[in-house]
Amino acid sequence: MKREEVTPVQETDGENQRITKMIKIDRDVFSSADVEEAAQLLREGRLVAFPTETVYGLGANALDETAAKRIYAAKGRPSDNPLIVHIAEMNALTELAAEVPKEAMQLGAAFWPGPLTMILKKSAIVPDGTTGGLATVAVRLPSDPVARELIRLSGVYVAAPSANASGRPSTTTAQHVYEDLNGRIDMILDGGPVPIGLESTIVDLTGEVPMILRPGYITKEQLEAVIGPVVYDKAVIARQMQENVVAKAPGMKYRHYAPKGELTIYEGTQEAVVAAINAEIMKRLSEDAVVGVLATDETAAAYVGGTVYSIGSRKDEESIAAHLYRTLREFDEIGADYIYSESFDDNPLSSAIMNRLRKAAGYRTITIP
Repeated sequence: MKREEVTPVQETDGENQRITKMIKIDRDVFSSADVEEAAQLLREGRLVAFPTETVYGLGANALDETAAKRIYAAKGRPSDNPLIVHIAEMNALTELAAEVPKEAMQLGAAFWPGPLTMILKKSAIVPDGTTGGLATVAVRLPSDPVARELIRLSGVYVAAPSANASGRPSTTTAQHVYEDLNGRIDMILDGGPVPIGLESTIVDLTGEVPMILRPGYITKEQLEAVIGPVVYDKAVIARQMQENVVAKAPGMKYRHYAPKGELTIYEGTQEAVVAAINAEIMKRLSEDAVVGVLATDETAAAYVGGTVYSIGSRKDEESIAAHLYRTLREFDEIGADYIYSESFDDNPLSSAIMNRLRKAAGYRTITIP
């Protein structure tokens, strides 16, 4: 079966009743008819969560300021946190951007469709409500077939931040979306788990030198191989919370990706980190706390108590990235009061992984000498 309707769930919020419909879609075998209802909702200014290759997105018509406001309301997202506009064809850049530099065309040719977002000077058709009041617009062309067909069929550009409650770990399955947004949005397209599991790389092309505002699956080295020198925004590589930051891209200004328990990252040699976390485990267990440990295949067996989840093998950086948000949500499921995590600074995706993990921990990090 290509398309399966799941029984709608109705919640009551004061006098308002909202129904979230979930539809299962086989991302390998589906037709336009399977996403037509979702496309119609987008045309009407309604909210639809859908899979992308990175995380699930919460979509609305990007050129409809009222629809954009519905995204902020559903997520509980600050209105100065800009939204990414998703497109189905590269030529949409000429409509959304006031100017398209050669670097944008080069990066688009190299990485689109794919997990790269470009920030450009916005055209007059893009409302301030979508860009968080900024004069720039963030644009991405996803590679996920369901996402692209939904955008194409809807006939609108789709503003789509991650489909989670603001501040919570991003959603990598439809069930995660349901847990956070059931009763707040109109529809969830369930395309199964997403393959990458981290949001797109964001590069700002409005300055003299291209600048990474959010690291992701496309690395700095890959970008530089196409357009030359690229720098990181200081807020991206910071190891502590940045104050008074203008959020030119999603995830720059506020605490993000956070589980409910207190998350602490430990840095140092493997032996020293394991020993330090084990000491904390014993201390917290003596206080009758629920303790979680974010470990790897190489270290999981070395911990002495608590609930230990392996995020994957250090030999497979993509598995670590793909499992990060799911694992943080699993700690919520067990009611973890304290979560202790190893650091992941030893692979090409480490800047993206640690960017998310540090924000999830509120930059709470302990370095073991």
